[in-house]
Amino acid sequence: MKFAAMLFCFCFLTVSCANATPPKQPESNEKDDPYVLMELFGAAYQVIKEDYVEETTDRKLVENAINGMLSSLDPHSGFMNQSDYADLEEQTKGEFGGLGMEVSSDNGLVRVTSPIDDTPAYKAGIQAGDYITHIDGESVIGQTLNEAVKKLRGKPGTKVTVTISRKDKEPFDIKMTRAVIHVKPIKYEAKNNIGYIRVTSFNESTTKMLHEAVKNLTKEIGNDKIIGFIIDVRNNPGGLLNEAIGVVDTFLSAGEIVSTRSRDPKENLQFFAETPDMTNGKPLVVMINEGSASASEIVAGALQDHHRALVVGLKSFGKGSVQTIKEIPGFGGIKITTARYYTPSGRSIQAKGIEPDVVIPRAKLKELPVIKGFGENNLPGAIAAEEGKKAKEVQKKKSKETPSSSDSSDSKDDEKKDYQLDRAMDILRGIAVYNKK
Repeated sequence: MKFAAMLFCFCFLTVSCANATPPKQPESNEKDDPYVLMELFGAAYQVIKEDYVEETTDRKLVENAINGMLSSLDPHSGFMNQSDYADLEEQTKGEFGGLGMEVSSDNGLVRVTSPIDDTPAYKAGIQAGDYITHIDGESVIGQTLNEAVKKLRGKPGTKVTVTISRKDKEPFDIKMTRAVIHVKPIKYEAKNNIGYIRVTSFNESTTKMLHEAVKNLTKEIGNDKIIGFIIDVRNNPGGLLNEAIGVVDTFLSAGEIVSTRSRDPKENLQFFAETPDMTNGKPLVVMINEGSASASEIVAGALQDHHRALVVGLKSFGKGSVQTIKEIPGFGGIKITTARYYTPSGRSIQAKGIEPDVVIPRAKLKELPVIKGFGENNLPGAIAAEEGKKAKEVQKKKSKETPSSSDSSDSKDDEKKDYQLDRAMDILRGIAVYNKK
């Protein structure tokens, strides 16, 4: 705040001295002195106020100057005015208005980190890695990330068109209707003897709802029947650090979960598991992809390092930096990167991501028809499994009872199948069988 006060005072001082004698040129060894550099800022401010083609406000200039300083450091630092700061608070509580996608700045464009489940962006087919180049026909180049986000948000029920640039495709438009985004961080389902838990975000309710999911699935399937859990953090852009720690602590009884390392070693932090494993050591599979970022990577990395879970899917996003929000009462807040995340084994997540133990690409599994009349039981005079009967007699009876392949579900159901999830369940079943043996 002292620096901000000095900045405001200096700016108004330079404007009032517009006709004064130019300051003495600093010596070369003085040019990096912060007080001398403030003269450069003041001079630029004065030129804008006097000569820019349109009149602009002092607040806008100062806020944009601060945002420019921060956003030039990395894509995740920036200045938030009071409206932006209020929006951020809404997001952490799990309810806000807009399209439902996590975005970041990348070379002047808006990059989609991941769409949020069951939102307009998700339903419209927005994918992790997409670039938004235009919003309602206006280029995002030259806009700050906050400015672009404001244009994507709006009153529920109103429409917005975004131009998408996607790898190996010509740019195309997607029209969406804004809605109130209700982020339910946990969804779960019993898949036969497997507990499937989808973690969509890390907000204030995530750990609490995860505990409920584990208890309910164990009760529904049966503690003696459930063979393990799948934790799905695909396209989960992250969220609150303490919630990521809580999720890992659900499945660990001891050990480090994550550490953060700052510029000042005195500010380095370590976080450890403190509560018993709620699943009593049942096998775990964690699913990730390129849309899994930040808190999702903390969860996957920690469980992977402790050999508590097998991580499957695709390499994660690689957002391994810590942002701290510093409120400036009356003005908004500053979001600034203050540390890096490290997994228990000391791996940095930043720009590297988490490599899965088993790579599972996106694919569709198409079942090929069985060649009829090809097998031991079709050979003349073959001995059947049932004593005293010929194989062809058994096969004839069986064919009357079994529906043909054409009676299976239609192609629409096939499109809804999740190949990666199917493979993850196969892997979990394999682990359970191996452990039992």
